[in-house]
Amino acid sequence: METTETFESLVRAEFAPKSIYLNTASNGLLPARTVTALHEAALLRAEGRPITSLYEDVEACRAAYARLAGVPATRVAVGASVAAHTGVIAASLPAGAEVLTAEDDFTSVMNPFHVRGDLKVRSVPLERVAESVRPGTALVAVSAAQSADGRIADLPALREAARSHGARTYVDFSQAAGWLPMDADAYDFTASVSFKWLLGPHGAAFLVVPEDFGGLTPVLAGWVAAEVPWDSCYGPVAELAHSARRFDLTHALFTCAGLRRSLDLVEELGEAAVHTHDVALADRFRAGLAALGHEPVPAPGSAIVSVPGLGGRQPELSRAGIEVSDRAGNLRAAFHVYNTPADVDRLLDVLGD
Repeated sequence: METTETFESLVRAEFAPKSIYLNTASNGLLPARTVTALHEAALLRAEGRPITSLYEDVEACRAAYARLAGVPATRVAVGASVAAHTGVIAASLPAGAEVLTAEDDFTSVMNPFHVRGDLKVRSVPLERVAESVRPGTALVAVSAAQSADGRIADLPALREAARSHGARTYVDFSQAAGWLPMDADAYDFTASVSFKWLLGPHGAAFLVVPEDFGGLTPVLAGWVAAEVPWDSCYGPVAELAHSARRFDLTHALFTCAGLRRSLDLVEELGEAAVHTHDVALADRFRAGLAALGHEPVPAPGSAIVSVPGLGGRQPELSRAGIEVSDRAGNLRAAFHVYNTPADVDRLLDVLGD
């Protein structure tokens, strides 16, 4: 675990935002080391030099995410989006299978099941997901933390309910990976994008599958999904990768060049320290809101705070140098390592004017 002094010095060395940036639930800021790596990767292409190192970055990202998720790297696939990973899972289900989801969850974790057209997709309030698993439920699909308002799913209860009814589980950690402890081994499938609390560029998303692949067919497989990719560039792939790499999509090399350094920083900061820092700031904001007479959506322990009725103040806050989101009329603030108590107090001051 990092000391407070080391944590703060790492953050100061990597981030120098020009605004009070409280919008990590949309996009995380890029660390300085990541920006440097992106520039260096672009120069390789611009100058016509070998790009072998960029493929090494992909594998370094896979390994780093595996450590964060608590699984072997052989169970991690590198793709482009959560929606694509969800699509592979949706394609594996038999016609008529029931998929249980949370109402108004993020589209990428839900829509591929709907567009199949021959699945029974049932949505219930997030708080009722675990109790709503029933005999015949084939899959429970939910985000660990809700994008709209930061509510955290009761994942242990969901897992136990699914197991008792023989259902599989699929958890999207996009709004949680990087600040909320993640045990991917506890679920059948998990996924996450890389550009929020993992501090990476857009263009990469991870999928964790069981050792036996959980019955998934790599319907999106191309040459990088082969056991020997460079021998599989033409014609059908004769031998798929023996690991989760069979579910890889063509790699966003520049993205992974930067993401490798972002994941390094996440590891250096330490998951526990990041969680403590982020949630403390969110709790400070909740307490300040109460003093102003505002009541956020209940989301205890979350780094995301959503305040009904205040979303319309987002343009005013932006003009004041404070970046937040307007989500369905709610003001959404999301806290991460580059935020400080002073940032929270400034946001409260403007809201109180």
